[in-house]
Amino acid sequence: MQTKQHHSASQILDDLSPPLNAKNDAALSRALKVAPPVISKVRSGGLAIGPTMIVRILDATGMPYSELKAWLGVEVDGGIRVAK
Repeated sequence: MQTKQHHSASQILDDLSPPLNAKNDAALSRALKVAPPVISKVRSGGLAIGPTMIVRILDATGMPYSELKAWLGVEVDGGIRVAK
């Protein structure tokens, strides 16, 4: 099943900040346990939100997987791929 992408990667990071009490990208990187440049690269489009980041988002937020899938517009066919 393929769905239309509902949020840009940058918008997803913006939407994650309030529930994680992250006032800036440095705080968001700490909450997601990634290096600050990872957040910057995701925002600029140089790095996709991949499986590791998805797991970190799910762990940090407790968000249901189905909700995050809807945000990303993922297609599940034996793995997770961000829809183009």
